[in-house]
Amino acid sequence: MKRILRYAAAFFLAVLSLHAWPREPRDRVMTGIEVLESRNPGFIKGRKIGIVTNKTTLDSRMRTTVEVLAAMKETRVAAIYSPEHGFTGGRTGDVEDQSDSLTGIRIFSLHGKTRRPTGKMLEGIDMLVFDMQDIGVRSYTYASTMKNCMEEAARRSIPFVVLDRPNPLGGLLVDGPVLDMGFSSFIGPGPVAYVHGMTMGELAGYFNTELGINCKLTVVPMEGWKRWMRWQDTGLTWTPTSPNIPESDTPLFYATTGILGELPLVSIGVGYTLPFKIFGAPWIDPDRISKKLNSMKLPGVFFQPFYFTPRYHHFKDTFCGGSRIIITDEKSFRPVETGYHVIGTLISMYPDNFDLSKISGYAEGMFNQANGTDLVLKMFREGKPAEEIVHGYQQGLESFMEQRKKYLLYE
Repeated sequence: MKRILRYAAAFFLAVLSLHAWPREPRDRVMTGIEVLESRNPGFIKGRKIGIVTNKTTLDSRMRTTVEVLAAMKETRVAAIYSPEHGFTGGRTGDVEDQSDSLTGIRIFSLHGKTRRPTGKMLEGIDMLVFDMQDIGVRSYTYASTMKNCMEEAARRSIPFVVLDRPNPLGGLLVDGPVLDMGFSSFIGPGPVAYVHGMTMGELAGYFNTELGINCKLTVVPMEGWKRWMRWQDTGLTWTPTSPNIPESDTPLFYATTGILGELPLVSIGVGYTLPFKIFGAPWIDPDRISKKLNSMKLPGVFFQPFYFTPRYHHFKDTFCGGSRIIITDEKSFRPVETGYHVIGTLISMYPDNFDLSKISGYAEGMFNQANGTDLVLKMFREGKPAEEIVHGYQQGLESFMEQRKKYLLYE
């Protein structure tokens, strides 16, 4: 009986060890913070560091970058700067300054009274470190926060370090119009494609040169990341980067319906359990529009008739019909192109409800800023088909693809 109990206890402990945390995956990408910690380079020692980050930026042991840097010898994290959605990554709207509950370090909000660090916020800081998990789409504001911080660092001759992370869409998918700098904004920081296929470290190099920022930039690259990798190939754990990016595949849907969502005419699932993965309105017939879109045979996608009721945002508490977007082949799927076909179909099928001539003011401005140009809206208003709009930005896309080559850090 004792022998049986010993075997049982040994088995129980073995099972516990299998599920103990943290575990090191055999095949995974090493992010910039992990590379920095393992190398402990001299350039960071003795520095009074300000770090631009949030709590969604974790290493493989589920430690935040702030925790890792604070534990490193001969370094001092003196201030934290939080982007949109705050340090927790879970807020909406403007965010106030606060303190980190774990370390007590002061957190300055860069999405409240200011969207760039002020001189007072940077007092005594002799190195700015940026570590942020982006989603690979130009209109997501983390890249704008990085650009703003780079500019402020350059003005004060503060070294700027980017700890690189994977682009969840990979490094091969490039789609959508290239931003015209006349439409630059907080949702459009630079002349890159809407889906740019670059990491934050690569974008930093691109911005630093192409926008003439000229800060003293150091990028700590990842180890093990390849351009063909999507998030599921990295071996890393996804943490929602903001309230409406809950899953690792959500960025691909954001790239599809995010531009459409700037128009207050339909719901794109924000306020429902499938943000960006659906679209609909009370006046849409799900069967008819799904059939129409599927008849176009757009590559890598199927439209499923779908009904839903948003609990907030557009059409709050209103029963809506529309389509659920199902990606059948990520390699051939073109998110922005697909999104334009959805817009074009809504115009042709529901001209009274989806009337772009009635869009003006704030909504018109946001739509143009998201596109990075006003040509898309003009062409839709003129009755141009989505195919012509997509064809219209191909030359700019090809030029961007060539221009970005010298800033790519990974094969």
